[in-house]
Amino acid sequence: MTRKLFGTDGIRGTANTHPMTPEVALKVAMAAGRQFIGQRGGHRPLAVIGKDTRLSGYMLEPALTAGFIAIGMDVVLVGPMPTPAVAMLTRSFRADLGVVISASHNPYEDNGIKLFGPDGFKLSDEVELEIERRIEIGPEMYLADPAKLGRARRLEDAGGRYIEFVKNTFPRGSRLDGLRIVVDCAQGAAYKVAPRVLFELGADVIPIGVEPNGFNINDKCGATAPQAMRDAVLQHGADLGIALDGDADRLIVCDEKGQIIDGDQVMARIAGFWHANGLLKGGGVVATVMSNLGLERYLGGLGLALVRTSVGDRYVVERMRAEGYNLGGEQSGHIVMSDYATTGDGLIAALQVLAVLVESARPLSEVARVFTPLPQVLKNVRYGKGTPLEEKPVRDAIAEGEAQLAGQGRLLIRKSGTESVIRVMAEGEDAALINRIVDDIVAAVRETAGQKVAG
Repeated sequence: MTRKLFGTDGIRGTANTHPMTPEVALKVAMAAGRQFIGQRGGHRPLAVIGKDTRLSGYMLEPALTAGFIAIGMDVVLVGPMPTPAVAMLTRSFRADLGVVISASHNPYEDNGIKLFGPDGFKLSDEVELEIERRIEIGPEMYLADPAKLGRARRLEDAGGRYIEFVKNTFPRGSRLDGLRIVVDCAQGAAYKVAPRVLFELGADVIPIGVEPNGFNINDKCGATAPQAMRDAVLQHGADLGIALDGDADRLIVCDEKGQIIDGDQVMARIAGFWHANGLLKGGGVVATVMSNLGLERYLGGLGLALVRTSVGDRYVVERMRAEGYNLGGEQSGHIVMSDYATTGDGLIAALQVLAVLVESARPLSEVARVFTPLPQVLKNVRYGKGTPLEEKPVRDAIAEGEAQLAGQGRLLIRKSGTESVIRVMAEGEDAALINRIVDDIVAAVRETAGQKVAG
């Protein structure tokens, strides 16, 4: 059985169309709740639900709540809250299940359902398949008797709990006094908590992207559009900028000169700092196939390994857990630090960068970029129906590109797990060559799919 609802990061789609409808959300809650009820003894079953700031969250939250209540689960509603905060609260409450209503970095029209087990980790492929099986056979069979229905309540201090949790990951005794920091919250889930964390640690905070209206999440702001952060850093003469995405599980940084620092550089900087202080576990870092070869070479120079996984932060986490690593992530800015969190946490990652900055007492431009990345080109092609990667013109273009890159770089083409997008990436020493190869493959996909390049 193949997964029909779940992708690489939960269930995702356009709001109010399948699968992002109240009906599907209701069934997912009933099936997922039934999956975990009774696994940890006879206590009252509990689910924690958080969301980002999308308008459609108001539609999906009550549908999920009704589904859990219908099968006899209590529900704690935490409102707009970062994905890693919901994972943390799920563990803190000893809950059976955590749910985040978010499409992460996608535009407001989309939404998603991310599920966390009682341990705060995202669900495995096997568990997701089992939930889909329960949905197919009809979750109505799990309805509770009237006397055993669940209850729902709102947790008013959820933000405060997460703020204290995040602050405790910053080195004890250190503060951010004297640092002017721009924080772009992407009009998303961290719009209240992120500025407060930095302010309470002593920084002079310049918050942007903190006026969500249900429609503007990730719109020309946040980690996927860091230009707004960069402009604010230069305008205010800030020491650095921090950009989160809509659900605050990824981070992009900007130094005082306006230079963008991606997830690969952040992982490299943290790895070097932790390694020097005896904090790095596993003898290396876990990253995906998208991470730059420059990161691999930098870590190799320190005697550390770069272990690569498929794209998706949960695959990074699974490898970290299996092999004892405590640092991993993605070039896109998902940084996973298992000593602190069970999933990517942009705010905690930012504090680790700030810890390096405070200890070095040097500008971020001097400490953040620790390796020279190889030329890498990534382009996305949106498509409608069909399977462009199976078409002969596309397969021929890919084969030709691989032949040209043999021994000089690498080529990665994949279908997105969250959007109808083909991602084409090439990396190598020769920038002109990789640009030409990517353009040829993109042209073949675009012609076959009849679509435009997404960016």
